[in-house]
Amino acid sequence: MRPFVFVNVAMSADGKISTRERRQVRISGSTDFARVDRIKAESDAVMVGIGTVLADNPSLTVKSPELRAGRRAAGRDEHPIRVVVDSAGRTPPDADILHKGAGKRIVAVSRRADMERVAALGKHAVVVIAGDETVDLAALLAELYRQGVRRLMVEGGGTLIWALFAQGLVDELQTFVGNIVIGGKDAPTPADGDGFTREVDFTRLRIIEIERLDDGLLVRWSVEKESAARD
Repeated sequence: MRPFVFVNVAMSADGKISTRERRQVRISGSTDFARVDRIKAESDAVMVGIGTVLADNPSLTVKSPELRAGRRAAGRDEHPIRVVVDSAGRTPPDADILHKGAGKRIVAVSRRADMERVAALGKHAVVVIAGDETVDLAALLAELYRQGVRRLMVEGGGTLIWALFAQGLVDELQTFVGNIVIGGKDAPTPADGDGFTREVDFTRLRIIEIERLDDGLLVRWSVEKESAARD
């Protein structure tokens, strides 16, 4: 068993999530920010890869006091569980994701991670060891399910998102398409990694809804079951 997994991304009209220098760019507006805060508050956990932690130093906290109060009223922590996929254990011990906002943190590492780093992270988070060279994502999701996570939000980055799609572990994709063009062949996209080489392997999506939001479009897609079943 694993949680329901949905990926949330914001990208430019030409499919980029930041510049080629991987500098953070404001793609959406206040309405979409509020939407993201809401779906985060509705989730049991939010997951990112180590690249996102090192590049953006996110806290992944719920920003709205009303949404935090709603979680408390429901008997939940103010913030969802923060999860970092970090095969080598490179998460800085002073990273915001480990310190800002109350609640549980999980750092998933592989067996190749330096044990001194793992011990340092263990002072601030629950460390889950899964996989030999890289984090075994299926095993991690199964562990999250055992810990009560039923709805998991994935916020990036492209390498993690690609790996989840490649292994058939995504149920829904929510994409905000902004009204800017970033360009650059080396600029990151929502799903980087190796990429599929055969059309038969492509992940197929079905549109759930399209909504005009701010100066862009929000598109919700479900993953066709036959795509996930191949893996």
